[in-house]
Amino acid sequence: MTSALRVTCLACGQANRVPADRMAGGPKCGICGAALCSARPMAIDGATLRKAARDDLPLLVDFWAPWCGPCRQMAPQFEAAARMLAPRVRLAKIDTQAHPEAAQRYGIQGIPAFILFAAGREIARAAGVRPAADLAAFVRGKLGV
Repeated sequence: MTSALRVTCLACGQANRVPADRMAGGPKCGICGAALCSARPMAIDGATLRKAARDDLPLLVDFWAPWCGPCRQMAPQFEAAARMLAPRVRLAKIDTQAHPEAAQRYGIQGIPAFILFAAGREIARAAGVRPAADLAAFVRGKLGV
């Protein structure tokens, strides 16, 4: 019997149970039909972040703002890192200008900032612009994969 993973849909916020052996097959949300393990970062809000941070699948979150030059410079690198890490790690972005409560809740003092969550807890943080390969190596190193 295959174990099931709890995976929150980043599009609608609904929790889903997905058999572990089906994660590479492109599972979709049972409510909205969105891909649960996209190779592209998803924009989320604070409520979705609180749910997804408890998932069985690791989540790397980019805290950014549209007025931030380094954040805009980091965006294509973050997208490339998502392609490198999918489907084992999901990537999401949270706009700290639109969702200041999320930045406050997680103690974000400078952007771009990245927090890696796994199994309901914060695993690691990083900050600043970096190449996609470095960000992927950071995540793999912290997760031991």
